[in-house]
Amino acid sequence: MRLSSLVKNFMLAIKGEQKDFVTGNINKAIFMLSIPMILEMVMESLFAVVDIYFVGKVSVNAVATVALTESVIMIVYAIAIGLSMAATAVVSRRIGEKNPEKAAEAGMQAIIITTVVSMVFSAIGIFYAKDILRLMGGEASLIEEGYGYTKIMLGGNLTVMLLFLINAIFRGAGDASIAMRVLWIANGINIILDPIFIFGLGPIPAFGVEGAAIATNIGRGIGVVIQVIALTGTFSVIRMHWRQLKIKWKTIKNIVNIALGGIGQYMIGTLSWLFLVRISAEFGSEVLAGYAIAFRIIMFTILPSWGLSNAAATLVGQNLGAGQPDRAEQSVWKSAFYNMIFLGGVSLVFGIWAEEFVRLFSSEAEVVKYGAMALRVICCGYVFFAYGMVIGQSFNGAGDTRTPTIINFFCFWMFEVPLAWVLSRSLGFGPLGIFLAIAIASALFAVVSVLVFRKGNWKTVEV
Repeated sequence: MRLSSLVKNFMLAIKGEQKDFVTGNINKAIFMLSIPMILEMVMESLFAVVDIYFVGKVSVNAVATVALTESVIMIVYAIAIGLSMAATAVVSRRIGEKNPEKAAEAGMQAIIITTVVSMVFSAIGIFYAKDILRLMGGEASLIEEGYGYTKIMLGGNLTVMLLFLINAIFRGAGDASIAMRVLWIANGINIILDPIFIFGLGPIPAFGVEGAAIATNIGRGIGVVIQVIALTGTFSVIRMHWRQLKIKWKTIKNIVNIALGGIGQYMIGTLSWLFLVRISAEFGSEVLAGYAIAFRIIMFTILPSWGLSNAAATLVGQNLGAGQPDRAEQSVWKSAFYNMIFLGGVSLVFGIWAEEFVRLFSSEAEVVKYGAMALRVICCGYVFFAYGMVIGQSFNGAGDTRTPTIINFFCFWMFEVPLAWVLSRSLGFGPLGIFLAIAIASALFAVVSVLVFRKGNWKTVEV
């Protein structure tokens, strides 16, 4: 692709002018979908960094409050991600079938489910904020200073859940550029409001750590309003109407069944990471810090990989809906290959300059040593994991969330965690054993995913 053509297609991807992804060049379809998805996640990561930066200037208790609250909100995120996977799968299938009315109906049912679930968490957060922090081990001073943050974040969790979900609806419809723009606006407002509500400005008092929660809910709430306007407007690929608020139990059951697998995948990944953190802690704070830094660096640098993976999920759903399973499969293999090239480049960079990257976060020699070790070893497995990421999301895009959940369970809970313990403790590899276990498990996940994907059962899943 020539540079001029690349720039032209990049601008078209940002504008979202291409809506048809079941015909034409597959490479172009992957590019058009993945670019806005990549930029969407870059903004999400940027917000997370800026948010914790401002909160860190309030107090140690403020940072600890955010950490404890986020550990509880992970459950909310798990449900939101699961419902988002289901929404993408069902909406993309209906769009591929050229049935935008049914796609809109499915999206509305997903919104209804999300709203009901959110109300439960809101009630818990509003009435039991102090108890939640106490249960998580927060000290009395921390609870008094930070319970307002927990109350606002959990009480207003609907804004976060709907932002996740409606963007997934847009992506399923092939309108990834709207999802990108909404998140940029929401998080942009959030970043601007963070210091204003945390430290105060003019007539606005300083709310401290509560200000971060207020800014988050305002920013994301505005994002949801924009999403609703887009969904009900004439320019949306799918257009929702108030008459679609009627509950469709069959559609709800279908969405919930798909969402359960997505929730399981997220929880398995999160808990396996927590187990590895616990094993790392056995070797001292330097090892734990090095691993944590390496993990954050890796997660940030593989954002384009998630963009490619989400693009593959949308292409699978739409092409299956259009009765083109072979085109769906080609889209997956091409996306996985491009992902491997990208992560191969990332691994090469980390192999050469691992210490320099870790030093951006810590200057302590031991932390740099173990952080660099983690980067080099783990990224060897991520070259293979490139295929696993794309194929896992492709199963989800087909509506088969059960298969990747099972693969995740055996590769990460039943294999990675025990292997990390055996290599690091029983066989005496120390911290290196933990990092080797992650790399080996990542490679195994890719191999198993490829073998199961080749069987083609995902092509016949009904959603």
